[in-house]
Amino acid sequence: MTAIRFGTDGWRGVIGEDFTAAQLDLIGHAYASFLQTQGEGEVVVGYDTRFLGHRFAARLAHLLAEAGFQVRLPSQPLPTPVLSFATRHRQALGGVMLTASHNPPEYNGLKFKGPYGGSATPELVAQIERHLGRSPELRKGEVEELQIRSAYFEQLAQRLDMEALRQFSAPLYHEAMGGSSGGWVAAFVRWAKLPFEVRELHPVPHPLFYGVNPEPIPANLETLRVVMGIERDPSFAMANDGDADRLGVVLAGGRYLDSHQIFLLLLQHLARRGLKGKLVKTISTSRLVDLLARDLGFEVLTTPVGFKHIVRELLQGNVLIGGEESGGFAVAGHIPERDGLLNGLLLAEMVASEGKPLGTLYQELEDRLGFAHHYERLDLPVSGQGSSIIERLREPPADWASQVERVQDLDGVRWDFHDGSWLMFRFSGTEPLLRIYCEAPSPARLQELLERARALI
Repeated sequence: MTAIRFGTDGWRGVIGEDFTAAQLDLIGHAYASFLQTQGEGEVVVGYDTRFLGHRFAARLAHLLAEAGFQVRLPSQPLPTPVLSFATRHRQALGGVMLTASHNPPEYNGLKFKGPYGGSATPELVAQIERHLGRSPELRKGEVEELQIRSAYFEQLAQRLDMEALRQFSAPLYHEAMGGSSGGWVAAFVRWAKLPFEVRELHPVPHPLFYGVNPEPIPANLETLRVVMGIERDPSFAMANDGDADRLGVVLAGGRYLDSHQIFLLLLQHLARRGLKGKLVKTISTSRLVDLLARDLGFEVLTTPVGFKHIVRELLQGNVLIGGEESGGFAVAGHIPERDGLLNGLLLAEMVASEGKPLGTLYQELEDRLGFAHHYERLDLPVSGQGSSIIERLREPPADWASQVERVQDLDGVRWDFHDGSWLMFRFSGTEPLLRIYCEAPSPARLQELLERARALI
């Protein structure tokens, strides 16, 4: 049985190999044992559309009930941000989401949620880990159905400018990728009686995510890009990953906006709404985010990769927005959690407020900051040699050194170059992959750096 190691966001493994009923029971016992040190109360359990998701979630729910907790379990797949909201809304001791997020269909996993309604902080995860191998005291609890949709919609309506959204005049496309966000955006628009149409792609739950990994990046959004290729401004498409905490965007005409560009648009929009606060970002995020934040007069805090590090800052207060390269963003006034549903609707609100399509709004930002954003990430399969690779990259080789302005080792190694380009090397916390991140001011420079980096590895 593979040893359990919690990564950047919970624990994941291949179903039937690493992710098994026995491993789930081991983690469930540890979590129940930990929760018993926190007192009596309620626990919320959710799941996405992965294979046997409901059965695994029900197993965990009944295990927690046997430890004396009142457990709330939905009858249908649930987006992760809704599970997080439910944890806080119901004043639960904690929450568990059965999901492998954007990982391939053969994976499943779980994410812990704190009572504050967001990803477990590193400190909270460490406390749970210390209970691995322990068994909880047997007590009497119950499992009841979770009803949370209306309360979550009320929360969205309070965070959005509903009057501005009533001016959104184009179809809004929503690509659910067969994941747990299917139907949620359309249902909210109906609930709020908003006048625009939501056109859904792949809203029906699908454990194989219609043949792609449920990560909203160009390689997995070919159908959506074809559909949007014949659409006109100001229409755009929001795409969510398997558990809906991440967001990707495809514009009319088929152009893809990456997570860094979405981060910039959200930051600009929140600032124009008159909101203030710090900006928190992971080290793998575009330098344009730093430039815009400083241009707007906001303090910037940089963390290692993993939203749990951003949550730690969110819980300190006075944060306007926190975000990461993988497409997850948390905004002020909402839960301290990534919410791909809210963020997509915020972009529709921005289009309506500004009276311009997203592509135009983004280009205005690039022109203002004077740096053209070109970005790509390579994911290279690796074996057990990870630490030695990173260690030897802490000092750039001789043929790179003259171009490197600064070396950062907050997470992996990042080289910042004199021309504004940067390269970053780190190992994934959820998959056996070496990730190479790169941003450059031109496509040619981007490809040059990536080719040299791949050769170096």
